This record gives sequence, C-alpha cells and structure tokens, in this order.
Amino acid sequence: MAIAAVVAFGLAACSGGGGSTSGTGSGGSGTASFNAALKSVYNPSDKKGGTVKFADEGEPDSTDPGDTYYGYMWNFVRLYTRSLTMFTIAPGDASNKLVGDLAQGLGKASDGGKTWTYTLRPGLKFEDGSPITAKDIKYGIERSTDKATFPDGPTYYDSLLNWPKGWAGPYKSKGMNTDSAISTPNDLTIVFHLKSPFSGFDYLAMTPQTAPVPQAKDTGAKYKEHVVSSGPYMFATYAAGKSFTLKRNPNWSSNVDPNRKALPDGYEYDMNVNSDDIDNRIVAGDLDVAAVGTGVTPATQSRVLSDPTLKARSDNPTLARLWYTSINPTVKPFDNINCRIAVQYAMDRTSYQTAYGGPFAGGDLATTLLPPVIPGHTQFDLYPTTDSKGDLAKAKEYLAKCNQPNGFSTNISYRNERPKEKATAEAWQQQLAKVGIKVTPKGYAKKDYFSTYAGNPPYVVKNDLGLVVNGWGADWNDGYGFLAQITDSRVIRDTGGSSNTSVRIPQVDQLLDQASTELNVDKRNALWSQIDKLVMSQAVIYPGVYAKSLLLRGKDLTNVFVNQQFGMYDYTAFGKP
Repeated sequence: MAIAAVVAFGLAACSGGGGSTSGTGSGGSGTASFNAALKSVYNPSDKKGGTVKFADEGEPDSTDPGDTYYGYMWNFVRLYTRSLTMFTIAPGDASNKLVGDLAQGLGKASDGGKTWTYTLRPGLKFEDGSPITAKDIKYGIERSTDKATFPDGPTYYDSLLNWPKGWAGPYKSKGMNTDSAISTPNDLTIVFHLKSPFSGFDYLAMTPQTAPVPQAKDTGAKYKEHVVSSGPYMFATYAAGKSFTLKRNPNWSSNVDPNRKALPDGYEYDMNVNSDDIDNRIVAGDLDVAAVGTGVTPATQSRVLSDPTLKARSDNPTLARLWYTSINPTVKPFDNINCRIAVQYAMDRTSYQTAYGGPFAGGDLATTLLPPVIPGHTQFDLYPTTDSKGDLAKAKEYLAKCNQPNGFSTNISYRNERPKEKATAEAWQQQLAKVGIKVTPKGYAKKDYFSTYAGNPPYVVKNDLGLVVNGWGADWNDGYGFLAQITDSRVIRDTGGSSNTSVRIPQVDQLLDQASTELNVDKRNALWSQIDKLVMSQAVIYPGVYAKSLLLRGKDLTNVFVNQQFGMYDYTAFGKP
C-alpha cells in the first residue's frame, strides 16, 4: 500500500486534457485571439521545416543539462536532451502529467519508497549513433554533483541519494564505486538508492540532470559548448556570449521518442539582446520567441493591450511563481529580526506590483511564499498594512527595536538584463528612504547572478547585499517542488550557486524532510503551509507578487500553447512553416 501511495503521489496532478497538436486539432485554432494559447493549441499544424528564432536578454546560466536551473532552460534543453521522465507536451491540465521519456514509463518504487527503478526504451542513441545506456544516465547525474564545476543545478540528487562517504563528483573522486547511490544492473535498467523514502522521485527523474552524458566525451565546464545530443536536435554552432544554433540530430528517431514531433529544421538562439529590441522584433515578425519566457517589458505591455491586433497575439497565464526579495540575515544589521520586520512594514507592495507590470501582467499582491496555484497555499498576512502601501510608523517602531532608529545603509542586487528587477530595486530605494534606510542598487549579469554574486554567501556578506531581488518558479507544481530549493538551508553552498540566499532555519529543514515522506496528501499540504508561515515569521523573505505574465506569440509559429509546468510556451511543440 505504501508503494502504491508513492506512485499515486507521482500521478496526483495527472487529470484533465487539452487541445490537440494534430493538424486538424480539436481544441486548437488558427484564429488569433487573446489567450488563444492558454489552454488549447493555437495554430495547430504537423508541417515540418523552417527555423525558429529565439533571443535572450542575457545568457543562460548554462546549456549544460547538469548545470542549469533557469526554468526557461529546463524548457529549452528538451530539444537536445532527454530525461528519464518528462511532463506531457500538451496544453492545459494535461501538461501536469508525467510520462516516460528515456524511460519506458514512470519509476517502480520499492523498500517503502527508498528504491526507485527505471527501465529504458531499447534503441536509444546519441548523436553519433552510439547507444545510450543506463551508465550514461548515471554518469550525467554523478557529474552534476560536482558543484565546484557545475554550481547552478539543483541539489536534489546530492542530498537524497546514498552516496559513499567522501564522494565529491567523478572528477575528484575518480574510480569511486557509487552503486550505493545509483546502480545499473544492465544497459536498460537504472536503480536509485535513497537515504530515506521520497514519494516524489518521478519528479526528480524529470530534471535535466538525468540527461545521459557519454563519459568519454565529457569536457567538464566546456561541455556546454557542445552537449552530446540525446534529443531530436544537436549543436551546430556555439559562440560564447553571442549565439548558438541547433540542427537536426540524424540519429534521433520518433520510434523511440513518442513525445516530441520535432517539426522545425533548426533553431537559432541569440544572447545579450536588449529586452525592448526583443519585443519589437517579435511584433515585427523578425523574431519568434523571447527565450526567458517572463513576458514583455512594461513599455511593450501598454502597446500590446492598447492595440487589438497585438492583444490577439498575446496570452496572460497565471504562474506557479513568486517574484520576491530575499532579506539576508548574514548581512548586518539584518542579523537582527527587528530590522528585517522593519523593511517588511516599510515597503509599498503596490510599488512592487507596478515594477513588474501591474496587476494584469505583473501579478497579484503576495503576502505568502506559496502561490495560490500550489497545493498547501494558505492565505495569511503577518505584516498587514493599510491599502498595501506600507506602514512607516510600524517600520520606525521596529527600527528602534533593532537599535537603528535613524535607519542604516545596505545594498540591493538585481539582474542587469531584467528591467523589472531594476525597477523593483529602485522602488525599494525610494520607499525605504522614507524611514532613513539608504538602499544602493547593484546590478549583476543574469548568467552568474547566483553562482558568483547573489547566491554566493561570502560575496553577499563582503558586498553588503542585504536585499536580493529574486524570483522562483516551482520545479514542479507541489509544495516540495516550490519550497525545497529556496527554503532548505542545506542547499546553501559557500562556492555559490544556491537559489536560497536567506533562509537558514533548522526547523524548516526538519519539516521539509517530514513532508517529503508524508504520503497523506492533506497532512503533507499542511506541512507546506507550516513552512510558509515559519519562514515569513522570521522575515527573511519579502513576498512581492504572485506572478502573471503577458506573452507575445511569434507571427508565424504553429503549435503554440502554454505549458502549465513551465508557465510559458512549450518550446518543444513549435512549428515554423
């Protein structure tokens, strides 16, 4: 019964259906209208050919599947890599369903959920025609645990698997037997051995870290320049900081990949392109996709909403994402909880919302960590203010309690390529000045934001980053998928790369462990709510807005729809006549 419940948890979100991606497509339409791609397929087609053009306002954290944690890259890497499992490529609720990718189906749990076994599809090949085996998947996961080389990926496998003592990744622990964590009894079978039961392991099997890597062709930190493809496309060119292109992988076959249609002939991906230029080029039809997938800039938003033709090319999804600011207790005077509470009261929530584009495209005012679409969300507000405009009197009261009655100075970080984050930092600067707190905005490159700067604890302290403008979308849509990597203190690394910059609460760690093995859904959801309230009671995160976005469809794209798990268009479904 326990094993059945474990598997049931993995399928808990698998209800519903959506529009077809077929050429005739029930539920799909080629008629342009607002939100046409929200729950069904816009412009369905099976026609192959063409090149889809992407542009990125900065650079990806990495194109290496073992070293990426931006949601849009988890969406994109599925074009040239395959994981053990994946979310269904379909609109609406259907995109919440997990299915086998490299694996024939979902994992089989045993030992009460401590052991998970996956059987691979026969006939899988890399781009050079060599067979993909269970050992290649094992090696891909092993190398991702070397956080000195690959700082940006999640830490699920690092912490959950039963690694041998002293394990530091395959480069530093060369030749060490890791069968205690992952065993491969034959070429088509991979078995994961956990330190304790984990009911949602099928979700971990979805992450890019399970993409196979042939050890003989692993080039370490340079592997991102030519990832050896296991998907329908492979790298054709790569110019660091400028662009890369993908072309068809001749050794990919739809016979062993029932999920992807692989309609385009190729993809072009430009980096470090101005955000407004990206929007303008999509409007004009010169570009197909804004890669980051967070929506148009505020300037473009007003243009889209006031032009009926452009509005008919847009979609306005609600996301499993929170735009927030970390308040770092390692940076003085935020080591005093009263100083943290002071800024909770001082900030004007509506200015935060305005920075992200207002209630329509920015999102709804947030008072909790968990967005309403995540199971376990409970609405509460520990720092209420009149009309959400801030309470300066309360802020000054708490400044006095933390022995800073006249305020203090601190820095706030944001990503250079994201104008909404810069506007948020400036809103903090203007609002906190009203209570004597001098805030200096500091912009950093998106590519290295967590690995080198805001997610690097020594750098944070040395450079007085008391406030860090941040954002988080669920790795998958449940409490663990949302909370684990931003509230567990054990994911924080002095080498950098952690998405958690401010939450260091031992009780939260304990509750996460308890919830990860709790098979009763109601009890598990209650634990997520408890974690939310505990983090907010320590005032180490300021929740800004529960995210929405205004996405603009490329003029000529076919098979366009929002994947609910990624909160953006599904990049694997596109066609381009």
